Amino acid sequence: MALRTGAQLGPYEIQGSLGAGGMGEVYRARDPRLQRDVAVKILPEDAAADPDRRRRFENEARAVAALNHPHILAVHDVGNDGDVSYVVFELVEGETLRKRLTREALPTRKAVEHTIHLCRGLAAAHAQGIFHRDLKPENIILTRDGALKILDFGLAKLALGAEGPSGTDSPTATRPGVLLGTAGYISPEQAKGLPADARSDVFAVGVVLYEMLSGQRPFWGDTRAEAVAAVLKEDPPELVSPSGPVPPALDRIVRRCLEKDPEDRFQSARDVGFSLDALSGTSGVSELGPDAQRWPQITRRWALPGAAVVALAALLAGVLADRLWLRSPGDAGAAPVVRSEIDLTASLPLSGRPSPLRTELAVNPDGTLLVWSAGQGNERSLYLRRLETGEESLCRRHPRP
Repeated sequence: MALRTGAQLGPYEIQGSLGAGGMGEVYRARDPRLQRDVAVKILPEDAAADPDRRRRFENEARAVAALNHPHILAVHDVGNDGDVSYVVFELVEGETLRKRLTREALPTRKAVEHTIHLCRGLAAAHAQGIFHRDLKPENIILTRDGALKILDFGLAKLALGAEGPSGTDSPTATRPGVLLGTAGYISPEQAKGLPADARSDVFAVGVVLYEMLSGQRPFWGDTRAEAVAAVLKEDPPELVSPSGPVPPALDRIVRRCLEKDPEDRFQSARDVGFSLDALSGTSGVSELGPDAQRWPQITRRWALPGAAVVALAALLAGVLADRLWLRSPGDAGAAPVVRSEIDLTASLPLSGRPSPLRTELAVNPDGTLLVWSAGQGNERSLYLRRLETGEESLCRRHPRP
């Protein structure tokens, strides 16, 4: 049933429609008790008499209410007013990812950032035994301040054994052969009517990330049946971004999410997020944005002759960070530990050590080479020492930035 502006639903005053979907109609409303605006979702009138849809609608409220995460839309309340069931959510200002994608694909770095946040939210849900099962751009909100929120857990499945609000086991019983979700985004196992788990959401993450990068869906068809057939049988087309080449490492992550067999995918959203986070934090993904040229510029500035270039490439990041990984002298098998520059330089006789002390060091992974930068005033020098022989050389002297 459609609610008119000014109508009362429980304690909430309806202010206008925000949209509608397969799992309900959403309205902007005012909570006079707390003096805040909220979003209210009601079950469509034509579905109110369907016990299965009503149960799934109620499960949305239970599933999301059990979560408290910055990347999941929060539930404030749930209730009934006559024959109308409703759930009250936080109201966020922004637009759906679908609306954003109607304009253009996202820059690669932004797509990766959003997907990391998406994975963090899903990981929190999965940790509570809750699977979304209908993840798509329409169910992702990009807020005005740049945050990402997952919404509409209307098809969420409480894992077998998950405890419901009454303290009893209350899984959402999905009947074998029943297809729930959106064609083109559901996993192959869902398309077959098989049970879904965290890996099914991982598949949807891959679809969404592919679409953010390319502006195109990896699986599509003119009909629902054709889209489902594409998910089951076809490999996604080559991933091409309008903003430029997609880094090969990122392409591999996307394709691993989209494996047909759940066993071949990442086994959790947390794993996907970790892989993307590691990728975006290394030179291997320097292609993702404006920082792409920073590493080459630094290495050219510190250019060294001969074999020292190879050693310095692994060491320079620690030098620049004013921290190092150092094995204790005489303990080549010990695990690396982090020490401050002052602790280490106070105990090691190093060339170029100024007063007051200002030296940065790093050691390569096998513990054979030590590099440090030392100097005072506007002069700065880079030294290299072979720890096995004690042989030391001045690699570079340059003005301090």
